[in-house]
Amino acid sequence: MRRLLPATLTGRLVVTTVLLVAVVGLTVSILATVTMQSYLNGRLDQQLHSTLDRTTREFDRLPDGPPPNGEGNLPVPLGQGAGTLTAVMTAEGRRGDIIGEGKQVDLPDAALTVLTNVPADRSARTMELPGVGTYRVIATEGPDGNVVVAGLPTDPVEEILASLFLWEILLTLAGIVAAGVVGRTIVQRQLRPLRDVAATAHQVAALPLAAGEVTTTPRVPRELTDPATEVGRVGDALNVLLDHVERALDDRHASEQRVRRFVADASHELRTPLTTIAGYTELVRRTGSDDPVVLRQAVEKVEAESARMSSLVSDLLLLARLDSRRPLDRDAVDLTRLVMEAVADRRVLDPSRRWRLDLPEAPVEIAGDELRLHQLVTNLLTNATRHTPEGTSITAGLAHADGAVLLTVHDDGPGVDPQVLPRVFDRFARGDSSRRRTSGGAGLGTSIVRAIAEAHGGTATVDSRPSSTTFSVSFPA
Repeated sequence: MRRLLPATLTGRLVVTTVLLVAVVGLTVSILATVTMQSYLNGRLDQQLHSTLDRTTREFDRLPDGPPPNGEGNLPVPLGQGAGTLTAVMTAEGRRGDIIGEGKQVDLPDAALTVLTNVPADRSARTMELPGVGTYRVIATEGPDGNVVVAGLPTDPVEEILASLFLWEILLTLAGIVAAGVVGRTIVQRQLRPLRDVAATAHQVAALPLAAGEVTTTPRVPRELTDPATEVGRVGDALNVLLDHVERALDDRHASEQRVRRFVADASHELRTPLTTIAGYTELVRRTGSDDPVVLRQAVEKVEAESARMSSLVSDLLLLARLDSRRPLDRDAVDLTRLVMEAVADRRVLDPSRRWRLDLPEAPVEIAGDELRLHQLVTNLLTNATRHTPEGTSITAGLAHADGAVLLTVHDDGPGVDPQVLPRVFDRFARGDSSRRRTSGGAGLGTSIVRAIAEAHGGTATVDSRPSSTTFSVSFPA
């Protein structure tokens, strides 16, 4: 059945409309024909009863009864039309006539034989009379015991019904053709918005979305996104889907750019110590190992660069682990103790700066990984040391704020470069873009801070201006 239907929605709707019109037209035609047939048969039966009554009264007025077989015609009551049939069944025999064009004709014996079997119950019935045709006949029993039969031809009724049915078929066919033409026009017009929505989808499908940056994607026009209509709901849903796709593509492109920048920066950071190690190795090979000063200097440099590479690789592995959402330890950690220990260590390592604490009286505890939280605090303090001059005041503080624990590291240094501030938590982000080692490290410290904060369900932010820079990390209480 599905193979017989058109492939397009327009074709299916038009075919469905035409079939409905055809079914309704045929149903109405059949019902009208049956109703008309019942009505005409009822009228014919009324005429038949009148004919039978007149014929019976005419026979009753005859003093000697109806003439026997072969002796004249049966009396014809007034008002009988052509084709009217009359017959009488007496004890002496049977006799029947049919009114022709201006005369009476005797009924054939075969027809009289059929009429003999008509019950005298005054019920009309249709019978096929041999040599005569189809008639509606009725019979009754007279006072003298004779059976009187009257009949009227059904040809006029059949002709009317045949003509009616023919007109009904013609009108139904005309309605089917009109429904096909008008229905196709209306359906195509009503489905035009759906075609416009499909055109938008095809435009999006034709875009090169596999790679590269996608600036913008087409949208379904606003007039086709009315939620009160089916097409509007489809258009609105498609626009929402395209919004999600566009954001996903933007995120993918940004991620690709970050990965490229990350690989380039990581390669550069690893290449620098490797180049140094290779250079001192070449120096030792050329000068020989007999000079203890050169040999000691080369070994110390190789050891320092190896330690630097190890630290960088450890940071990269930590970021990879945090990116993979591997679960961290969840123990009760005393942040107050961690901050105090970290600041005490910095006082020893960097006495040229003024280190301060701003802690609440009660210890502050959260659930987390103590090792990673200690690294977070150390990175924030180290970052403040690397980017501020000697004599700067650095304050580490803890506080409760809106159901969260807030860790802050504030300094009164020169502040973060406004061009670097939006990407200060990006990997390998440094104010010294020339990559000279005049200040700072590899640029992974703040990235690790944000990754550890997010792994604990928190956030990391920065607020910086000249003489006031605050790194804030919020943890769930």
